[in-house]
Amino acid sequence: MRRKAAGYAVLVLFALIFLYPFVIQIANSLKTEADAAAHPLSPIPHPFTAASFEKILHGTDFPLWLANSVLMTVLVTLGRVFFDSLAGYALARLRFRGRDTVSATILAMMAVPGVVLLIPKFLVLNQLGIYNSYTALILPLLVDATGIFIMKQAFAAVPIDVEEAAHVDGAGIVRTYWSVVLPMVRPALITLTILSFQGSWNDFTHSLIAVQNPDLYTLPRGLADLVTGSLGSGTQYPLKLGASLLTIIPVAVIFLVFQRYFVRDANEGAAKG
Repeated sequence: MRRKAAGYAVLVLFALIFLYPFVIQIANSLKTEADAAAHPLSPIPHPFTAASFEKILHGTDFPLWLANSVLMTVLVTLGRVFFDSLAGYALARLRFRGRDTVSATILAMMAVPGVVLLIPKFLVLNQLGIYNSYTALILPLLVDATGIFIMKQAFAAVPIDVEEAAHVDGAGIVRTYWSVVLPMVRPALITLTILSFQGSWNDFTHSLIAVQNPDLYTLPRGLADLVTGSLGSGTQYPLKLGASLLTIIPVAVIFLVFQRYFVRDANEGAAKG
């Protein structure tokens, strides 16, 4: 009993250590600038004020950044789930010349650091004439190697007998993919959705080389602009931390909502196995 209590105490301690920075972020976003500068580690605002959020929404381009991020993230997430699943199914099930080469290339791309591709991406976007546009923000992110690999592995784990039975019933490749196999890899789809949403929502480096027009800034790019002091002198802790807090909320909500289905489906799969 004592050992169990000690274990829970250690877990609670680590949980508090993990949560404390978030508590400080929330507290400082509800402080005045003077209070945040004088007592940045205090978890209690004195006095309590929501002026920073009002300034964020009405004194900055945060609503525009939010709209750009929502547009980019929704389209990129939908595109990745659709195109990555198509490519993953083709690599897992279809027989065609060069399939092994394509699979090896995808694995090699996963090993390449993203920063290495920044200059080539910029040159390609510029040569195609889409630099500094919504197309430049969205199009290059619609497919990614990691998503294709995740879906390929998921489709490869589906028993081939299921597809053979569908073919016997007269279903073609597209119908088998869409109506039979795709619903069976829902945990992988949910994983891909979470990763795609989080990755595109938090993406900074791509927007850095894709656009320069402030009207096309996404939230990470706009927050970087705030951090560099675009609003003038002073620490601006409440403003910066409040904007960061608002940026985190959508990702946290998406993760919590989809995690429930992911855990449930994973448990059901384990029980069936």
